[in-house]
Amino acid sequence: MGLFSSILAKLGFGDDAPTPAGSAAPASTTAGAPPAPSASATPAAISQVDVVAKLEALSAANAQKLNWKVSIVDLMKLLGLDSSLAARKELATELGCPADKMADSAQMNVWLHKTVLQRLADNGGNIPRELL
Repeated sequence: MGLFSSILAKLGFGDDAPTPAGSAAPASTTAGAPPAPSASATPAAISQVDVVAKLEALSAANAQKLNWKVSIVDLMKLLGLDSSLAARKELATELGCPADKMADSAQMNVWLHKTVLQRLADNGGNIPRELL
């Protein structure tokens, strides 16, 4: 599992995964049942995750002042992930960071923060426009 997958998991993305598995059993027992479970599985896969509320709650409960809205390091710390330079480089590589930005940790961090937030939005997270 990659670091971005860890971020998704920590924020509750994919919590609906058991629904399709649970709907597979009735589908195999009744001939008329398959259309209904697959129709109900689709909305579950697209459900929106309230990323902002989850991160704000974690931030409020955290003793440190972490500004996840501007810092990839703070975002990773807030989620209980390794925020070391090596971990951030690994995440940047996983997400396809351009080589020129990888050479400068400040540029890499800015790119990484924006990319992580954009990918969260792409996966159904409610990221405010001003953060993208």
